[in-house]
Amino acid sequence: MFGRNTSAGALSITTKRPDLNDYEGFANVSVGNFDFVGVQAGFNAPVVKDQLGIRLLGAYRKRDGFVKSTTSGPESQNRDRFILRGQALWEPTADLSLRLIGDYAETDENCCTAVIIRETELRDLGAFAAYGLPANGGVIDSGQNAVRRRRSSDLGFTNNSKQWGASGELKYDLGDAKITYIGSYRKFETQNAQFDYVGLNIYQLGPGPFAPNLPFGGVDTELMSHELRFQGTAFDDRLDWLVGAYYSNEKISEIQAIALGPDYQAYASTQLFNAVGNSFAPLGPNPLFALTRLAQTTGTTSIPGVGTVPNFALPNNVGVDANGSFAVNNFTQDAESFSVFTHNVIKVTDNISLTVGARYVDEKKDGAFNQLSASSPACAATANGFNNIINNLTTVLGLPAASAQALAGGAVALNCFSFTTQANLPASAVLPLPREFDLRFKDDELTYTAQLAYNNNAGFLAYVSHSHGFKSGGFNLDPAASAGGLDPRFDSEKVDSYEIGIKSSLLNNKATANLAVFHMDMADFQVLEFNGIQFQTFNVAAAKSTGAEFEFLGRFDPNMTLNFSVAYTDARYPEDCASGLSGGAFATIRTLCGQQLTNAPKWSGVAGLTYDGPLDSSGWGLLANANLYYSGKRRTGTTPTEVAAPFEPLPFDYQEDYFKVNARLGLSTPDQRFTFEVWGVNLTNEITRGITANAPLRGGPGQR
Repeated sequence: MFGRNTSAGALSITTKRPDLNDYEGFANVSVGNFDFVGVQAGFNAPVVKDQLGIRLLGAYRKRDGFVKSTTSGPESQNRDRFILRGQALWEPTADLSLRLIGDYAETDENCCTAVIIRETELRDLGAFAAYGLPANGGVIDSGQNAVRRRRSSDLGFTNNSKQWGASGELKYDLGDAKITYIGSYRKFETQNAQFDYVGLNIYQLGPGPFAPNLPFGGVDTELMSHELRFQGTAFDDRLDWLVGAYYSNEKISEIQAIALGPDYQAYASTQLFNAVGNSFAPLGPNPLFALTRLAQTTGTTSIPGVGTVPNFALPNNVGVDANGSFAVNNFTQDAESFSVFTHNVIKVTDNISLTVGARYVDEKKDGAFNQLSASSPACAATANGFNNIINNLTTVLGLPAASAQALAGGAVALNCFSFTTQANLPASAVLPLPREFDLRFKDDELTYTAQLAYNNNAGFLAYVSHSHGFKSGGFNLDPAASAGGLDPRFDSEKVDSYEIGIKSSLLNNKATANLAVFHMDMADFQVLEFNGIQFQTFNVAAAKSTGAEFEFLGRFDPNMTLNFSVAYTDARYPEDCASGLSGGAFATIRTLCGQQLTNAPKWSGVAGLTYDGPLDSSGWGLLANANLYYSGKRRTGTTPTEVAAPFEPLPFDYQEDYFKVNARLGLSTPDQRFTFEVWGVNLTNEITRGITANAPLRGGPGQR
């Protein structure tokens, strides 16, 4: 049983240990298009032969970005990172070893801008020009032209990070049992600045042209863990047993600093065309816009179909320009996890084995939202005058109560962006405005696994297994998560996994073939959704995944390898996936029921051919490899349709099926000390989408 948060398995990666006997070293340099440069180097040295050795490594990678902004010129999706890692291994006796590892890494990159693959109809309606904005709404390149030229329209993103960590592993052989202790500490810091996805001054995260004194956003994480294991054999090696305990403490502190720019209110107004009469009045301003920023200067409000009325809606005719509104929010989470576990393999016979394991996990997380500073007078004036607006619209203009409430809510939306709004306004008790919180999440679970296997000890293994997994819940560290009194917590995910399969060696060990059939039932499935500014997690009551995988590896020639694998996966939300759920995410969840999971193609496969052997009798070596990857049609967005009427399918949700081709060709000197290679990734230049999301504030239901 792996550690925390492994509801559906994990990858276990172990770095190479120092060699206590021999000196060795390596270095490689790679260059490629987009001015790519990669360097790796390392060496190993035995300080005290057979007892103490060290291993030092470093890597540096730099590459230009492949997406460029038409608006301002910055490149995105570039690479600029390096890492250093050192190890020391001490084995004073055959029974005792101590391994220490330390590492440091930095990145200085621009990620992650986006290409607008489909424009909103609002542009063709003249919506942006109607509110004094450029007719293109800040988007110069869009559609397939932007995809081919890899062009975005934003003002650039910045994402930097630093991290360092240390760990120690102590092993001691007690004779009847072996004891292992692993302790670790890691510190991770990020710094980011971001603008909206178009070339306008709508909002910015971190310092920028219209809020130069705003602090950078970022996350500061500290993680400390301890693990103690005892393992051994018993009953003449019929039982291979392991018991252990694990503890971790993780502290997260995140700063979100966001400010609104001079184009925010006009840009947001373009989405409210349906507010009155279900149509856009191109000859006059949107009435909600007039009730907000324009009201402070005109003193009157003009509503199409109604006429000019006194400026009655806002108390004391206060200024309601949202430009300059900002908030600096601090989110913290302190998480403790404790678990005890056991993993045992019982040899029932020489051919049959039974594996049983269990892990009890106890999780506690304290999450809090504290606002360090904020100023949002436009939002405060509109939100506090919410009831006043409704009363006047109904009594003075005679509008129906429902229409008046929709208008008043729209006025609030124009002036209140949750990420830049002062927390705990009086109106936050009834309106979706941010509220500070200090809450605890607590959960525990017993996870377990059982596997029955038959091994004929001649190259054939058959097995059947069942596992129950658990991924802890927690907090959405986001001001919108607690807006209007919503609970920012999400529940733990639980998974029951069933698998049956065979692994075989064929043709005198010249080939291997593996087949697995599986089914997974997931409860309270955690879905990660990108809202245009950051990711949020919510639970879906149920999700399922059923499928099969086949792998083949053949070595029909000593130097030639053929590999082939194919997988069929039906990962889906059942029709009743919203059963028993309510709250802020319900509108999103109900669109998922009956749909496929995101980025889960039903069919996928890989095929490759590799030659690694002599070139000729000269002693030079030849490496030649080509591989083909196939992905079937897959969803790329969180939701397949709009979350409100008319519930139209979202365009470009599906990425059509595709192939990608990679290849490598290399020569090695006779002494095998030097290798020269040329390589290519995605040689057919197949452009595919990983995530598709709506640009923030650019179109609403029916206006995409």
